[in-house]
Amino acid sequence: MARLTFHGAAETVTGSKYLLEAGRAKVLIDCGLFQGLKELRQRNWQRLPFEPAQVDSVVLTHAHIDHVGYLPRFVKDGFSGPVYSTPATESIASLLLLDAAHNQQDDADYANHKGFSKHKPALPLFDADDVKHAMTRFRTVHRGEWFSPAEPIWIRYHDTGHLLGSCMIEVEIREGGDPPRILFSGDVGRYSAPLYFDPEQPPQCDYLICESTYGDREHPPIDVLDQLCDVVTTAIARGGVMLVASFAVGRAQQLIYLLQILLESKRIPQLPVFLDSPMAVSGMNIYRLYASQHDLAEGLATNAEFQFNLEHVKLAKTVAESKQINGVKGPAVIISSSGMMTGGRILHHLRQRLPDEHNTIVLGGFMAAGTRGRALQEGAKTLRIFGGEVPVRAAVVEISSLSGHAGHSELRRWLEPLKPPRQVFLTHGELPSATSLANELRRDCSWNTLVPKMGQCVDLI
Repeated sequence: MARLTFHGAAETVTGSKYLLEAGRAKVLIDCGLFQGLKELRQRNWQRLPFEPAQVDSVVLTHAHIDHVGYLPRFVKDGFSGPVYSTPATESIASLLLLDAAHNQQDDADYANHKGFSKHKPALPLFDADDVKHAMTRFRTVHRGEWFSPAEPIWIRYHDTGHLLGSCMIEVEIREGGDPPRILFSGDVGRYSAPLYFDPEQPPQCDYLICESTYGDREHPPIDVLDQLCDVVTTAIARGGVMLVASFAVGRAQQLIYLLQILLESKRIPQLPVFLDSPMAVSGMNIYRLYASQHDLAEGLATNAEFQFNLEHVKLAKTVAESKQINGVKGPAVIISSSGMMTGGRILHHLRQRLPDEHNTIVLGGFMAAGTRGRALQEGAKTLRIFGGEVPVRAAVVEISSLSGHAGHSELRRWLEPLKPPRQVFLTHGELPSATSLANELRRDCSWNTLVPKMGQCVDLI
C-alpha cells in the first residue's frame, strides 16, 4: 500500500509538495514555495508536519520557484538525501534559488532598516549558503530512464513542454505483482508553445495528480506571433514605452526569440529592446547550453545553431545600466522581471512608467492572487510600490498566448488518451478552477475526481 499527503498546491496554485510513502520509503515530489497572498506566504515559515530528516529523497518536476523554492530551507532543516531532476532543471534551479536567496536577504534587510518586522532581527527564510548546500544534493536523470529514489518507488520522467527541463513524473510501486502506477502531471505546457515541444502523451495510470491552473478558462485562440506583433504595433502608435513583466527564465527567452523573428521578418520596425534582468541574461546562457531541446517551429527552424541573436537587445546587468533605461523615450521595449510584479527591477520601471498614458504595460501568463500583476489584471487604478500609491494611467494589455500553462481545452486534450484512473486529484489551481474541472471530469468522463485539502492524506491501494 502507498500513501499520498498533500502538503502544498492544494486549493491553491503554489507551494507544490506531495509526500509519497510506500513500504519504508518517503519521497517528496516537488518542494515549492508558497507565493501570492500574505496568508500563503506565511506558510513558508510554518514548521512542516513531517520531519525533513526522515525523507529519503526529493524528486522535482521543474525549476519554477513554486516547485523548488522551499528546497534550501528543507535542507537547512535536516534533509540530507538526494534531489533528483533533469540536467536543465538543475541548471535553472541553481540560478532561480540564488536569486530567491538574495531577494529574501534584501527583504529582511529592508524590514530591519524600517523596523516593521515582528522579529528582531528579521531573517531570510534561507540565504545563499543554504542554496549552495542544497545544490550539492542534486542528482540528474534524463527523460525516459527508470530510477529508484527509494525502494520500492520507481520513477520515470516525460516531457511536459512547460519550461526547459520540465517533466511529468510516472511512478510505479514495485512491491510484487502488477505495480500500481501514479502520475504527477507537474505543470502541463501548451501545444505549439514557442521554444518548447508539445507535452508528451501521459502514460496510463491508476492514480493521477493533475494541475488545474486554467481548469475553468481558455487562452484566446490566437497565434502568439500575431498577438505580440499587434501589441508591439499598438504600443508604438501610442508613442510610449512597452514594459513587459517577464519571468527571468523561460518567458524572457521566449520573448527575445519571438521579437527576433518579428524584427528579422520586418513585421515590426527596428526599435531598441532592453533586457533589464541579470538573471534573464544568465538564463540566456542556460538556454544556449540546452539548444538541442528547443522547438523552433515559429521561425528560424532551419538554423540548427540558433543561439539567441542579441544584436537588437541591450543588456542591463548592473544597477547603473538599469537606471539609464529611465531616460529612454518610446518607442522601445523593456523586458524586466519579475513576471507577477512581486519584486525586482520591474517595480522601479512600473513606478516610472505607470503614470504615463502613452506607455503600455504587458502582462503574460497566470497572475497569482495577491500579486501586483493580478491587481493590474483586475483593473486596479493605483498600485502600491515602495510604500506609495502609483496611479495607473498606462494601457495594460495581456499576451495570454505566452502563458506556460495549458488552457482548459489543452488540459482536456492532454487527458484524453487516458483510460479512467481509479482516482484523480486536482491540485495546483485556485479552488474555483480546480472545482470546475473536477465537476466536468465527473460529469463528462465519470472519473472519480477529488480536489484535496491542504494536509489531506489518502491511501493508494
